[in-house]
Amino acid sequence: MNITYLLFFLCIIICTLIITYWAARQSNTTNQFYIAAGSLTGFQNGMAIAGDYISAASFLGIIGTIAINGFDGFMYAIGFLVSYLIVLFFIAEPVHRLGKYSLGDVIFSRFPSYHMRGLMAAGTLIISIFYIIPQLVAAGLLIRLLLDIDYAISVLIIGGLMTIYVVFGGMFATSWVQIVKTVLLMSGTFLLALIVFSRLNWSLTGLFQQVKLGTPLGEQFFLPGNLFDNPLEAISLQLALILGTAGLPHILIRLFTVRNIVEVRKSLFTACWIIGLFYLIALILGLGTVALVGYEALIIKDSTGNLGAPLLAMVLGGDFLMAFISAIAFTTIIAVVAGLVISATTAFSHDIYYHFIKRGKTTEKQQVRVARWTAFAIGLISTLFALELKNMNVTFLVSLTFIVAASSNLPVLLLTLYWKRFNQVGAISGMVCGLVASLVLLLIGPHIMHPDGGWIAREAIMPLYNPGIITIPIGFLAAYLGTILSRKSSESNEEFKAFYLLAQTGVDMRSEDN
Repeated sequence: MNITYLLFFLCIIICTLIITYWAARQSNTTNQFYIAAGSLTGFQNGMAIAGDYISAASFLGIIGTIAINGFDGFMYAIGFLVSYLIVLFFIAEPVHRLGKYSLGDVIFSRFPSYHMRGLMAAGTLIISIFYIIPQLVAAGLLIRLLLDIDYAISVLIIGGLMTIYVVFGGMFATSWVQIVKTVLLMSGTFLLALIVFSRLNWSLTGLFQQVKLGTPLGEQFFLPGNLFDNPLEAISLQLALILGTAGLPHILIRLFTVRNIVEVRKSLFTACWIIGLFYLIALILGLGTVALVGYEALIIKDSTGNLGAPLLAMVLGGDFLMAFISAIAFTTIIAVVAGLVISATTAFSHDIYYHFIKRGKTTEKQQVRVARWTAFAIGLISTLFALELKNMNVTFLVSLTFIVAASSNLPVLLLTLYWKRFNQVGAISGMVCGLVASLVLLLIGPHIMHPDGGWIAREAIMPLYNPGIITIPIGFLAAYLGTILSRKSSESNEEFKAFYLLAQTGVDMRSEDN
């Protein structure tokens, strides 16, 4: 076991536990536990959103993907960034005005049905848990690699930490862990990028020339076509990434942690700048990995490229710098996982327990107690799944989260907010069909079915690894047909106008009518 690595990891754990201890004293009500009482500023929330969004897949995966696939790897990153334009222009402000704690609140404001609320909560739980599992697997593998600790113990450590953050600290602890993660991530990667340039005499041209020499792809490294042979696959992936973010519940509930629309806009502008700068830095680090570590050396160490950033840090600064970058990766994982757990917890305890089961007839103290037990249960379930999936390719779970969010949550959200004719049947149809189509096409796709080492050793029925180009239209089409083929909604034109006015301006004409 490397003592330098251990000390960095212990430092991160101690700091985040101190944050949780402080936050636990401020998380005694549902408003505090679920949304930090709306007390974050726009800048703080923007940092937390960036911390919630830049996962291990972004930090470790994107740098490795750029190092191995060049241009296509960077375009992968661009999909993550562009997705925030959809959130900013169409989703953010209406969601903040209509919701209180969850996406179920937003849909319920137009379709006051407990079944609709329960369905939205179920979708949130599926997306959150499926996203938690690969993060835990990545954390377990990272700690096992660096500290030589058994995989099962590594996963239990991460699972235990994320559960402690949410159970005791709620959204306060989750937000500040994400803010600390963002500060560490941006400062660490920026430092690493500066060292890369210093090694190449501060010459961008020199970096490009060294990359050409360091990769067997040569000039092709800077051209498309290295990641996917099929252009349809590339389009499908970008579609899921760009549209999926607008339906990710753990990102959207962060819009409730600020007090007003001005702070919502500041949150998203701050997040966009941070995420955009991060992916530019990731580009430099990906190129630097090829130039200074070498393509062949990276492939020998890790054919997936996920160790690109730590290996680059080792070449540039030895054990100390590698320990620092690895600790940042560790913080990245626990921050994202904590955000996912609070999202799933809110969906169950607020939408299902409080509204669906108790019909609003329970005390504040009982709600917080149930929320804490829910966080514990979700942490336990996710940890147990991660323990069983250590030897399996779980990348399809990451794909699944974006595809499900884009195919089920996004159609329902957009059409609820902007289509006057939309009704509850259409909402249920879009949600269910988008979810089922995503699950089925991934189950019969090459992530699961593959003659050479897949979960099912036979030829895949669906050739696309990322079937978003099929499932997203299915979600929208099902919502449209469900609406058109069902009875017209009992909602009057005046009721929709009042709802639309509230969503777009915050003026509540409905309360005046009452």
